[in-house]
Amino acid sequence: MTIWMDLAEIEHQVTFVDADGIPTRSLQAGPGDGMPVIFLHGTSGHLEAFVRNLPAHAAAGYRCHAIDMLGHGYTGKPDVPYEIPRYVGHLRDYLDACGIQRAHLIGESLGGWVASWLASEEPERVASLQLLAAGGTKANPQVMERIRTSTLKAVRTDDPALTRDRLHLLMHDPQRDVSEELVAIRHRIYHRPDFVANVHNLLCLQDMQTRQRNLLTTDRLAQLTMPTLIVWGRQNPFGDVPEARAMHEAIPGSRLELFDACGHWPQHERHELYNPLSLAFLESCK
Repeated sequence: MTIWMDLAEIEHQVTFVDADGIPTRSLQAGPGDGMPVIFLHGTSGHLEAFVRNLPAHAAAGYRCHAIDMLGHGYTGKPDVPYEIPRYVGHLRDYLDACGIQRAHLIGESLGGWVASWLASEEPERVASLQLLAAGGTKANPQVMERIRTSTLKAVRTDDPALTRDRLHLLMHDPQRDVSEELVAIRHRIYHRPDFVANVHNLLCLQDMQTRQRNLLTTDRLAQLTMPTLIVWGRQNPFGDVPEARAMHEAIPGSRLELFDACGHWPQHERHELYNPLSLAFLESCK
């Protein structure tokens, strides 16, 4: 079975949106007049991270947009370091290009970091936040080196086993949640010439000095006054539960949900828990 079979029963399109000169791959589903929900993936990821979530959200009446972020997937890759303000600028340009004034933002890992930053600067554009194993509050040298090393190995060596290893790092139960098709999709992306040429730009946040100036400070998190749901896997390899609790304590009125038997992709690994949780949260924000 292909992961795209998850989308077979809903109307959807994969297209490219010109976000101020950056061709941006976008999977859109759900009624055109539905409230927009934007799905943002993690470091070195791509929009397929959300294929288990888009059908449920589209069926509930939301206009879903899962995008390849700046420098990722099949989106344009300018030769500049991808620091958080650049990701935010690209997201803002995407929203503007689609005529979206206000949206719900759902961000996993790096995507949650970017969504939080935009929400702190332009709260009027963000109806709610969902932070799924979100990054950006800590600079852990061991975690940063693991991300850098595993990604570079998978990109610089044309061996699908290394891409599989990179995906296995994310999941609590990779035998269940990492399909060979997902490996093939990411392997093809990793070995596109533009991706190989710009992987150093994509990994700049794993440099300590760069990361420090991009961190989500408690002062910035305190500015997130919109409804915020934090979802975390108890076996998250890139951040322990205390990191999630600290984020929860820093964001006024936020809600924290912890998933058992779950790593760094809660929306994918525990979609049977996440989808109804997300939809109930979105309903409460109306």
